[in-house]
Amino acid sequence: MNWQSYKKGFESFLKLEKSLSKNSIAAYVSDVDKLAQFLDMQPEKKVIKNAQSKDLRDFLKWVNEIGLIASTQARIISGIKAFYKYLILEEEILKDPSALLETPKIRRKLPEVLTINEINSLLQGFDLSKPENIRNKAMLEILYGSGLRVSELTGIKLSDLYDEQEFLRIKGKGNKERLVPMGSSALKHLHIYLETIRTHIPIKKGNEDYIFLNLRGSKLSRTTVFTVIKDLALKVGITKNISPHTFRHSFATHLMEGGADLRAIQEMLGHESITTTEIYTHLDRDFLKQTITQFHPRS
Repeated sequence: MNWQSYKKGFESFLKLEKSLSKNSIAAYVSDVDKLAQFLDMQPEKKVIKNAQSKDLRDFLKWVNEIGLIASTQARIISGIKAFYKYLILEEEILKDPSALLETPKIRRKLPEVLTINEINSLLQGFDLSKPENIRNKAMLEILYGSGLRVSELTGIKLSDLYDEQEFLRIKGKGNKERLVPMGSSALKHLHIYLETIRTHIPIKKGNEDYIFLNLRGSKLSRTTVFTVIKDLALKVGITKNISPHTFRHSFATHLMEGGADLRAIQEMLGHESITTTEIYTHLDRDFLKQTITQFHPRS
């Protein structure tokens, strides 16, 4: 059997057993497709099922030579490993040729973070005489107040809002649900939007439960959120390259600086591993360094 014959089963495996998102599944399938094409271009024209460890190493050497960055190479290796695990589970192969593949070390880049003053400048920069800006202010208040991903923000439904408890039910990566608290400011501006703007929008069928709608009554797109933030940053004079994710980073950073527990931040961000959350501890170290510089007699 060739790669195309396995593709559907591999997609189901990634969705059901690995609980990957649609975007991750598409990326993994695309990466394995590249491997299949590479093997087919070789003089011996091997099919992907019969690939050996050397064939996979040759493919990764080619991937490196064409200049793909380490994080992309790491994802490709993850996809290949997942595919051969799938073949093992399906008893299509007995030995995993990807078992000894090493993932390149990725230098973790510290995220861009906004200061509290910059956050305030953005949140106060809306012209609230425009209906869409009442919605936009509510969106940014929630992005910063609850640390959501942009897809989580646009996916919030009225049925996810626990008003009295001041919590949101969020469906994150892999359809995993979590409860995140809302600050009083975010809740206040959300209600202003719901009661003064959303009630007057003619809602398209199928979009009735989504909180954030465009003016045509459809669920708000991720692109719109990016555009709102870029335009607002330009308006208030912030030159940092910011996106919806910057608000998430700033949320975690400011909690960390304030002394919040790392496990609590992990839970609110919906990180599966604590190591993902630990990137924010660099701020703690910066604070300690600043303290030593300021107060130690030998500085």
